[in-house]
Amino acid sequence: MATLTGIQNYNYGLQKIFNEAEDFLPLLGTDYVELYVGNAKQAAHFYKTALGFQSLAYAGLETGVRDRASYVLAQGKIRLVLTTPLNSHSPIAEHIKRHGDAVKVIALWVDDARAAFEATTQRGAQPYFEPTVEKDEFGEVVRAGIHTYGDTVHIFVERKNYNGVFLPGYEPWLSDYNPTEVGLKYIDHMVGNVGWNQMNTWATFYHDVMGFANLISFDDKDISTEYSALMSKVMTNGNGRIKFPINEPAEGKKKSQIEEFIEFFEGPGCQHIAVATDDIVFTVSEMRKRGVEFLHVPGAYYDTVGDRVGEIDENLLRLKELGIMVDRDEEGYLLQIFTRPVEDRPTMFFEIIQRKGAKSFGKGNFRALFESIEEEQRRRGTL
Repeated sequence: MATLTGIQNYNYGLQKIFNEAEDFLPLLGTDYVELYVGNAKQAAHFYKTALGFQSLAYAGLETGVRDRASYVLAQGKIRLVLTTPLNSHSPIAEHIKRHGDAVKVIALWVDDARAAFEATTQRGAQPYFEPTVEKDEFGEVVRAGIHTYGDTVHIFVERKNYNGVFLPGYEPWLSDYNPTEVGLKYIDHMVGNVGWNQMNTWATFYHDVMGFANLISFDDKDISTEYSALMSKVMTNGNGRIKFPINEPAEGKKKSQIEEFIEFFEGPGCQHIAVATDDIVFTVSEMRKRGVEFLHVPGAYYDTVGDRVGEIDENLLRLKELGIMVDRDEEGYLLQIFTRPVEDRPTMFFEIIQRKGAKSFGKGNFRALFESIEEEQRRRGTL
């Protein structure tokens, strides 16, 4: 009965948090994530080969677009757009020069893009672009954008009157090369790294401007090792479909991963994309076969997993072989693993996560995870 009471209290707490998130900006989900990259054709090959994404749509010179080329990839409910500039004076080229290959757009699916733009700008958001209607023979899409941390933007996408492959201006991308998927289903959360003393500023932005609530907070006692620390607040919208953890550095003996990110990214930005799977053992096994590199988890981590998380469905020895971590909360448990950075700058990476009831973010894994990251920092000479 004590356990049941704990679960009931936890559920009540979650429901209270979701209720606190205002509904003036109903978000249906993540519509797409757009990365500005140096060579979209080659990047698309990597995401197809290594992560199992499938060709979906294309826009470029052949479709009448003169300043950029964009390749759209899909897997499950995830859509990635890889965009590269076609000239050196493009704002896209400037973004890549400063940040490297990086997330530029986190697009949010809405019923009414005009209303979303008006609601957020009235509450203080800086416009990126005003509501724009885009049309072709398949209907129309309304989009509008606002600025968030650093050079990252949110674009509201209203597509209820559109039946095309992606957006007007895109055509189906037909390719004979589509390696099988690896089981990725949807975006679980996306993490933003911001500078010193900026976490509360951006948590307040998401609360006041977008109606989000603070799902959970971690301070430097939760996320620290002997050498470095950080703090984080997880912001969520009303239906819980959109979750944005916001990280900032905390005082430590040496340089934290957040400081390293900001140094090489040259400002705040999206640190990682967490993608969900229903079978993390299969997904990670496939990704390893395809050359994806993951952080190394110290073997000693697994000596206490059984005591800490209790009974799980998976074979613990197999999880240890693959480097998959496990954590439990009042709702269940989760399994997670983190790739190494997917480019040469030590900036953006991916998290693979499987939730088996758990609503949390792996607090019990933080120390092992950050020790693994610190080992990578030592190898890079940036700790």
